[in-house]
Amino acid sequence: EESQNGSSSTQSTSTEEKKEEEKKEEKKEGEDEVKIEDVDKKKEKKKKKIKEVTQEMEVLNTTKPLWEKNSKDVTKEEYAAFYKALSNDWEEHLAVQHYHTEGSFDFKVILFCPKR
Repeated sequence: EESQNGSSSTQSTSTEEKKEEEKKEEKKEGEDEVKIEDVDKKKEKKKKKIKEVTQEMEVLNTTKPLWEKNSKDVTKEEYAAFYKALSNDWEEHLAVQHYHTEGSFDFKVILFCPKR
């Protein structure tokens, strides 16, 4: 009987030890998962919030420049207004030459001759 009882007690202790080892392993595995979650949480906390600023551009000058227009389409008043704005002169210009030249170079020219 003693041999049977002794052997049964060793079997029960060995199964108990196995259960305890399995519990410890489960705890260790669970701790690893918790650590991973903690690291993920820390990474989430380190993220910075960036405010995105958008700006809408508004076109201010919608008119085509005088030198881009055909010289036949530009009036004397447009030439005068352009000359006064460009030169800060209070008088109008004496003469104007507006032409376009193509060749190895492409030129678009407006030449003003002042009155004084």
